[in-house]
Amino acid sequence: MSEINWAAVAPIIVALVAFVAYCWVDIARTEVRHMPKWAWAVVCLISIPFGGIVYFLVGRDRQGAGR
Repeated sequence: MSEINWAAVAPIIVALVAFVAYCWVDIARTEVRHMPKWAWAVVCLISIPFGGIVYFLVGRDRQGAGR
């Protein structure tokens, strides 16, 4: 079994953690659609990165975002 090259994997892990954190901050600040905020937070955490992508495409209320 080969060893894991942590120097190559660490930036990917950091990017995924940052993406989940960004999703959580956005969920806390904006209105959401289709599910409660806590459910979107769980979806974003459980299915990284697809949960966050689905949240931004489907769950985020664009009119309430203030942008």
